[in-house]
Amino acid sequence: MTPPRTTEVWDAEFRPRVVPRAAIAVAGLIAVSGIVLSALNDRSSGAIMRTADQIAWGGVAVLLAAAIVAVLTRPRLRVGPAGLAVRNVLEDRLIPWSEVVDIYFPRGKRWPRVELEAYEYVPVLAIQSADGDRAVAAMDTLRELMDRYRGSEPNHEGA
Repeated sequence: MTPPRTTEVWDAEFRPRVVPRAAIAVAGLIAVSGIVLSALNDRSSGAIMRTADQIAWGGVAVLLAAAIVAVLTRPRLRVGPAGLAVRNVLEDRLIPWSEVVDIYFPRGKRWPRVELEAYEYVPVLAIQSADGDRAVAAMDTLRELMDRYRGSEPNHEGA
């Protein structure tokens, strides 16, 4: 699949709310803890920590916190005439409507799936069960747009 172009027109955009906020809070805690612990750790602890070691320890904590924020705040779903632009943790993919078989939220799962042919699917991390009513509203909007652009019948062959 090709990555979505920035000139596309999108009818709706979805992002998770709870997980990114929690990720930012955890990342802040990691960064602050790493910096404070590196500053407080001196020769009295038994370990020989030089100034460069303390700076490196704090720097690693900040880099780890930045990575957590970058990864867990990335998911996004855009929906428009061109299809579904799904951006997950490591993947950015435009799925044309012609390839979409169904969009559903499996029971007990944390996020919905876009079902493709040959029993393949793409998870949609932008809509998460932790968001509660917001996730329900997002799925309703997503289904309405799918009906508009693809038609109301699922694209199952032979079903």
